[in-house]
Amino acid sequence: MKFGYTIIYVSSVEEALNFYNRAFGFKTKKILDSGDWGELSTGDTTLAFATHKMGDINLEGKYHRADLNDVPFGFELCTPRVEEDVFRMFPRFCRGIVMAAGINNSRPCPE
Repeated sequence: MKFGYTIIYVSSVEEALNFYNRAFGFKTKKILDSGDWGELSTGDTTLAFATHKMGDINLEGKYHRADLNDVPFGFELCTPRVEEDVFRMFPRFCRGIVMAAGINNSRPCPE
C-alpha cells in the first residue's frame, strides 16, 4: 500500500496554495475552476487543500477548522533532510509567513 493524499481543509484553497508556493517553492499541480480543491507537486504523496464547504460534505462538518486566528492544530509537514534545507529555506519561509499573515513589516527577513 502507498500513502496517496494529505488533505487540509481551509478557508481559501488559492491562499493556501500561494503560501506553500512562496514559502517552500512547491508548485501548484492542480486547482479546480470552482476553487474548492487544489494540489501541490510535492513528490510521491500529494498535499491537497479543500474548502471548508468540501469538509462539510466529506466529513459532515465534524472536524477542527484550520483558522489563522486560532491556535494551530496538531499537525506537522516535514521534508527529508531538514537539517540541510532549513537554513537555505528559512528566508523564503519567513517571507511567505509575513505575506500570508498580511504583516506590513519594514524590517527585512533574515538572510
